Amino acid sequence: MTTMYAALLRGINVGGSRKVPMADLRALLENLGHEDVRTYLQSGQAVFSSGHGDEESLAAELAHGIERQFGFGVDVIVRDHAYLRAVADACPFPAADLEPKQLHVTYFSAPVTPERFGQLDQAAFLPEEFRLGDRALYLYAPDGLGRSKLAEQLARPRFTKGVIATTRNWNTVLKLVELTAPAG
Repeated sequence: MTTMYAALLRGINVGGSRKVPMADLRALLENLGHEDVRTYLQSGQAVFSSGHGDEESLAAELAHGIERQFGFGVDVIVRDHAYLRAVADACPFPAADLEPKQLHVTYFSAPVTPERFGQLDQAAFLPEEFRLGDRALYLYAPDGLGRSKLAEQLARPRFTKGVIATTRNWNTVLKLVELTAPAG
């Protein structure tokens, strides 16, 4: 039985460095034995079906393949459709009432606890807010991610130490749910 997955690559094709052409990424995934390979945008999303491995082993396999082919390391998170759907469905903010640029999800490679963010004075960043989910952080940034002081704080190593963290806007969150949905 095959499962549809999304691969989230962190920090590629940004600012002219760490270039991974999407055609090359698709070919790499196919060479690794995956099927139904598609990419979304240039910022590091691919979807594929696979009948072997689990999320962690698939992420490690892809990260190793990228390093071998492109000569630099890339953090990779792989998640299946059920997880992506559950994250979208569990959004604690009124997504339908917000502009997609105001809502983001940071996916983590492992669970994170509220204690990790305990020293952060959330009230100091209002109206920006965040909430934790299952290996995910939901960020409401009314002026967008680029202007978000809270996002800047949340990206600091003291909050991301020991986990891979990669952020996607709400449009991408929903598109990955759609692209990994079972056919039919």
